[in-house]
Amino acid sequence: MTGSEESPSFRLAYVPGVTPAKWVKTWNERRPDIPLALVQVPAAEAPGMLRAAEADAGLVRLPVDRTYFSAIPLYTETTVVVVPKDHLITAADEVTLADLVDEVLFHPLDDVFDWDSPPGEPAFERPATTPDAIELVAANVGLLIVPQSLARLYHRKDLTYRPVTDAPQSGVALSWPEEATTDLVEDFIGIVRGRTVNSTRGRTQPPAEQKPKRSEDAGTRQKPQAKSPARTPRARTAGGRPTPKRGKPRRRS
Repeated sequence: MTGSEESPSFRLAYVPGVTPAKWVKTWNERRPDIPLALVQVPAAEAPGMLRAAEADAGLVRLPVDRTYFSAIPLYTETTVVVVPKDHLITAADEVTLADLVDEVLFHPLDDVFDWDSPPGEPAFERPATTPDAIELVAANVGLLIVPQSLARLYHRKDLTYRPVTDAPQSGVALSWPEEATTDLVEDFIGIVRGRTVNSTRGRTQPPAEQKPKRSEDAGTRQKPQAKSPARTPRARTAGGRPTPKRGKPRRRS
């Protein structure tokens, strides 16, 4: 299926925390004839949007259904715990899950981690969204474990965060329905994989023909060097000794 002629634009979905700016810039430089439309979507709703063909591809959080979607993993995020700035945890550069076992940890309904519940004391309720949980952390009611990009996205001056070294991590991938791998999708795949503008989408280039080497002076050929004249062997006496050279007679005293 080739959809370059079917769609006047390329629709790229992306979930909160993902910043597609660098790839969008490259797209606009290479494909100024095809506008790229960005569509932000909650992480849990991204697969449904792609299935409904409301976007051509998406920057989503792993895992995805690999029986339906193709996916190219891009990176894995650091996991952090969001805390008030005056919390004791801020005295450490990083923490472990064991350090949080006595803390109230929120588990929002849009949590991106694949766990039944976070460690620590359960909160009195599950916030509907991550921003709602952030508000509760600011109210000094509990803490929240999120990917670092979400901690930055929902940053507040009264909050900070610390890495959690042994917590689950969230991976980000480019994903699209496998049966809808259009030419435009292939173009975007090339961009996220860092292919050059002259690349042929991964196809192997035929080897270039090797040209004969030329001399540094491209306009002339090197002249063959003249051979040195052969040296005449010295004659020898009957006893095998070389015949002495003739020279001026020595003067007798």
